[in-house]
Amino acid sequence: MVVFRSLRRCSPFSSSLRRLEKLSSIRNARGLATRATTSKLNTGDNIPALGFGTFQDADAQEDAVNRCLKAGFRLIDTAQVYNVEREVGRGIKKSGVPREEIFLGTKLWCNTFHPEDVEAALEYSLQELDTSYVDLLMMHYPVVFARGEERFPRDSEGKMILGKTTYLDTWKAMEKLLKTGKVKALGVSNFSKGEIQTLLDQGSVWLRSQGIHVMQFSPLGNMNPFYRETGWSKDIAHTMERITESPLLLELGRKYNKTPVQMALAWGVNNGRSVIPKSVIDWQIEQNLEADFEMDEEDIERIKFMDKKARFNDPSADYQYRLYGDLEGIEGTRDGRTH
Repeated sequence: MVVFRSLRRCSPFSSSLRRLEKLSSIRNARGLATRATTSKLNTGDNIPALGFGTFQDADAQEDAVNRCLKAGFRLIDTAQVYNVEREVGRGIKKSGVPREEIFLGTKLWCNTFHPEDVEAALEYSLQELDTSYVDLLMMHYPVVFARGEERFPRDSEGKMILGKTTYLDTWKAMEKLLKTGKVKALGVSNFSKGEIQTLLDQGSVWLRSQGIHVMQFSPLGNMNPFYRETGWSKDIAHTMERITESPLLLELGRKYNKTPVQMALAWGVNNGRSVIPKSVIDWQIEQNLEADFEMDEEDIERIKFMDKKARFNDPSADYQYRLYGDLEGIEGTRDGRTH
């Protein structure tokens, strides 16, 4: 099974992707019935529709992961470059939730994409997470940086130094890890349609036979100040309407007795995807968990037309690689160091 982590843009790239079987159970009742929806992967495992993101807030992640698992989350999304894998692993242990009940995914970073480095990079994450396996291993971006300890290798002029291999080489090395039992499923993040097609065409028969499940990241906009304040984000990130202020989501929230944020999350779940909100605040964690509820089809369609056709996180200029090249919303990319 390949899992595709959806792109940072203001509408979903997934209308033509296969909708996988939903398995739902009633979790509790607070006004509208709250479900615990999962999608069954062809590996036999179930991936929850609602996950917990761990980007930023390193000092708070151990406690946040502990509390989110105790609250009921079972999908944890992290990455090497977030620098929180150790805290995530401690949070899992502290929660007391059995490891086999948790769907844990992490991402390799671009300086470890050389085929000879991939297994060692996985071992590093396993050690940091204090686990013997991950349920999902992804490539964070399709761009390959130079090998070495530097996660953002730059030349004397500050330009990123690219590696000598390709994301296809990395993918083929990742495929071999499936036989070790240390990885259950593979995925990619921030890939374009053409780059995914390359993997489908030139990857193994195993990949071509499986199907795609989408983990959705901020398809309707992002309220994280990181993307509004960083110098390389595009103008749209600084000016677009916040989800909490959307007239449509406010209107639908009154209908379902939900917040605009819950409506945005529920829209992703009702489209058959997994969504990854993040928060370290208890009441927000609980509200995010209560965003899995059934929506009327006409309301799902109305939210779809909120599409701004804009991509507000696009580090192409800094990475010396044209990301999202065949997708909408790539105009106006700013130059500037991401790290």
